Amino acid sequence: MHTQQRHEIQGQIVDLIGMEIFPGTVVTENGLITEIRRESTSSIQYILPGLIDAHVHIESSMLVPSEFARLAVVHGTVATVSDPHEIANVLGVAGIDYMIDNGNKVPFKFYFGASSCVPATGFETAGATLGPQEIDLLLQRPEIKYLSEVMNYPGVLFKDPGVMEKIRLAKHYNKPIDGHAPGLRDKDAEAYIKAGITTDHECFTMEEALDKIQYGMKIQIREGSAAKNFDALIGLLDNHADMVLFCSDDKHPNDLVKGHINLLVKKAIGLGYDPLKVLRSCIVNPVKHYRLEVGLLQLGDPADFIVVDNLKDFNILKTCINGQLVAENGNSFIKTVNSSAPNAFVAEAITAEQLKIHASGSMIRVIEALEGQLITGSQLMSPKIVDGFLVSDTSRDMLKLVVYNRYRPAKPAVAFIRNFGLKQGAIASTVAHDSHNVIALGVEDEDIVSAINLLVESKGGISVAGPGVNHVLPLPVAGLMSNSDGYKIARDYEIIDSLAKSLGSDLHAPYMTLSFMALLVIPQLKLSDLGLFDGKTFSFTELEVGTKIG
Repeated sequence: MHTQQRHEIQGQIVDLIGMEIFPGTVVTENGLITEIRRESTSSIQYILPGLIDAHVHIESSMLVPSEFARLAVVHGTVATVSDPHEIANVLGVAGIDYMIDNGNKVPFKFYFGASSCVPATGFETAGATLGPQEIDLLLQRPEIKYLSEVMNYPGVLFKDPGVMEKIRLAKHYNKPIDGHAPGLRDKDAEAYIKAGITTDHECFTMEEALDKIQYGMKIQIREGSAAKNFDALIGLLDNHADMVLFCSDDKHPNDLVKGHINLLVKKAIGLGYDPLKVLRSCIVNPVKHYRLEVGLLQLGDPADFIVVDNLKDFNILKTCINGQLVAENGNSFIKTVNSSAPNAFVAEAITAEQLKIHASGSMIRVIEALEGQLITGSQLMSPKIVDGFLVSDTSRDMLKLVVYNRYRPAKPAVAFIRNFGLKQGAIASTVAHDSHNVIALGVEDEDIVSAINLLVESKGGISVAGPGVNHVLPLPVAGLMSNSDGYKIARDYEIIDSLAKSLGSDLHAPYMTLSFMALLVIPQLKLSDLGLFDGKTFSFTELEVGTKIG
């Protein structure tokens, strides 16, 4: 299909506005739906509006927007509501401009937000700062649809002037405000929402979601590569379908090859939920909430629609955007485009000596990583000490964790973490939310150093090092994304992911989980390039506690 031609397609038409399914013909011309005829047809395929990811960081796919689109359209996705704060933390407004410009090179509907938390906190080093002045200029732009997730919820509750000014600006320009407040309940949730925050994708219990809904907040049910809340929250469709949207938040390239929002739709329908209700939540709700220029299969709408075999198996047969056929039967018709590779990376090679910590306390605080969650636990454990230094202890799955400033010369911050399962070797990444410094963990200091120095050499990426292993996947665009063929990057990621797992990790997505261990705004215990951070008190804390040794 080409946008300047007239086309007719027959099937069972899924009308999410009238909430009915009827046989008929859809006529498109010049990229618009010009006629919808109710008439009998032998075609049993279903025609419905295209799917929308209501909250995603494109950067987490490790693909530039044009390549993300190339993979996503195969799964029936026609649009995303994208927070570009990963690249904004590295490159500022120039990074957001890059995402918009690159996305405009392909037939796909990217809608970006003005990133509200750059940096996410004052307790880490980022590559840029977006203050109220920058947010003001961004929100004036028609392609910027909303104020991105306000992660600094303490700043909202305590009415921090800078945070409140950004919220005021979003209201001034009549643009919705996304939230990010894991575990926030009761009066705090009410105050956060009354400030103007309209959505949250961080709920991990039904009780929390219902608490927020009662104050008027919409809940984005998230199922990404690391954080998975679908099972806990899908019951919201029973009584609150109008307050629910679907999102992935973070999707690694190998997972994007396998599926996107279509997998959530199929799963919800398979659980017995009304297909019309499911589809309305994940299509109509985001279009209305964010005022997106995405067609809903109504007369005069842009011809953004998909064709599926049936509403049970939900196999995507065709995807059309503005009347253009962009995917069919698993094949994407979006071509790879030439992309530049802006970056900010000045960190230099480190040595094992820089990772040593003299033992001085009888106990240490240890980060407890949790499978499928961004939140972490905090444990007090007795350290393993060799020659007076704190070292990893694989017998208790207690590994050394390092965060190393990529933007300016600095000493690496070191702590300890559990539940990664490595028995040998190390992994490292420059995808480390939200400031994207170098993050690494491992058993032996020498391997941690090797993994970090691979990234220093490539100016960003993900790496693995260990006995007989020395491998890196370069991410030349801001140390976050590759501008190469997305399907190749997905295969390359599978290789490095399997190498990490061969060292002992049994996490579903070890690199994705690692990337969140520096995300200070999500409790409980995290590590920034400046030190160990307690997300509950929102302050730095000591690694070693208890009676002094020696």
